[in-house]
Amino acid sequence: MMNDIGKYRFVCTLTLSDIFGQIIVWLGVIFAALASALSLMSKPVYSFGAVGLIVVTSLPFLLFTFVRTLFNHIDIVPLTEDEIRHNHAKISGIRKTAISADVN
Repeated sequence: MMNDIGKYRFVCTLTLSDIFGQIIVWLGVIFAALASALSLMSKPVYSFGAVGLIVVTSLPFLLFTFVRTLFNHIDIVPLTEDEIRHNHAKISGIRKTAISADVN
């Protein structure tokens, strides 16, 4: 079962344009946090609290969307028989022994 992974190619098709919107949203969140900090500058404790609250509460959502976008752009493509033979010729050592035992 584990040796079947050599029969597939994992391709990441993620580009900057796929995450560009998320970067813009994160910059907006940072500027909102800085604006709230400036407006509350008369009380520094509230200023730091506002920045921390905004950044800490928004970070998990932004990380979730980035990871979800990354996973959505990973393609698993089956290899042809010629590509499998070509890849098998490049493998050496213990893994080659395990794969040849599985093929036979």
